Amino acid sequence: MEALKDQAAIVGVGHTEYSKDSGRSEMSLAVEAIGKAIADAGLKPSDIDGITKYSMDNNDVVNLAANLGIPALRFFAEAPWGGGGGPVGTVLLGAMAVATGMANYVVAFRAMNERSGRGTNRFGRAVVRDGAPGSRGYVEPYGLFSPAQSVALEARRHMHLYGTKVEHFGAIAFACRVHAQTNPNAVMRGRPFTIEDHHNSRMIADPLRLLDCCLETDGGAAVVITTSERARDLKHKPAYIMAGAFGATDWNTQTMIKILEKPETESTVVGKALFARAGIAHKDIDVCFVYDHFTPLVLMAFEELGFCKRGEGGPFVSDGKLLWPNGALPFNTSGGNLSEGYIHGMQNTIEAVRQLRGQAINQVKDAEIALVASGNAVPTTGMILHR
Repeated sequence: MEALKDQAAIVGVGHTEYSKDSGRSEMSLAVEAIGKAIADAGLKPSDIDGITKYSMDNNDVVNLAANLGIPALRFFAEAPWGGGGGPVGTVLLGAMAVATGMANYVVAFRAMNERSGRGTNRFGRAVVRDGAPGSRGYVEPYGLFSPAQSVALEARRHMHLYGTKVEHFGAIAFACRVHAQTNPNAVMRGRPFTIEDHHNSRMIADPLRLLDCCLETDGGAAVVITTSERARDLKHKPAYIMAGAFGATDWNTQTMIKILEKPETESTVVGKALFARAGIAHKDIDVCFVYDHFTPLVLMAFEELGFCKRGEGGPFVSDGKLLWPNGALPFNTSGGNLSEGYIHGMQNTIEAVRQLRGQAINQVKDAEIALVASGNAVPTTGMILHR
């Protein structure tokens, strides 16, 4: 991964409308998002020879290539673990492919009818399964089913150990919602809230309330990756991949509970590798994109990625430093999973590229370096981009 530094770049971005009910197939969403990303790069579908996807994406890459008019694929790969592996892992797989000559132009994408097409425990309905996989068979009979329930236990443990408060979780949700108000693509544009509204929102799994939980959204998002050399001749300023990292530890994620006291977590592995490979310090990051599935996990990610010490995440996020335009570390400036739309984090990568191009709606002045982190509490990925 050290050898990958500045060898690849993101050169095109595209997305569909983000909605609660697309009324379309996931293939249609994927084709639209990828087509827009290709056009944004100034390329044609026939230029694309690689596709990377999330393992849980329902679109087959061969059928997708046929629908896009891609004549031949020389590279295809998948990143597992949904929001942990996918948002950055798909981009890094593409970067490694173009840097090693396996492909010239790779598309990384996610397309899903996550809101209209699901009726699972993410919406409060749970099914006890015979032979539930792994350690889930030991917790599901006792009522532990959903991601929100698991994160609630982790959040309560963090509160117990470090004095973290619900106000700290609310600060993260508030920052994302503020940013979404100026974003015409955001599902939650026109629906601002106050910190008091956060505290009064419906309880989901104590201490998590409704406004601590990410959206469920229909839509598609995609980026195009190529070599730095090819990128120089394309339509927009490239977003160069300065560093990338994958991270996992030996605990069984299927236990469903993140162990806060472990000295090494999936995100500490990623954080240490990223900054060492990039050769920069945390203070050099101009804009930050942390996968905001649940507000407590964002707080923990800032700690584990090294922006503050463990246990100091609450004060770190609550002093206004995450708010655009005057914050010291502007965060998820398009609204993130919490307020723009939940496309499994791929939309955060798109916003990072726009920030470095100078095209973002909530533009951070002179943004040169951006960090993009996938979801923690599962095996995860991260990258640092620069202008």
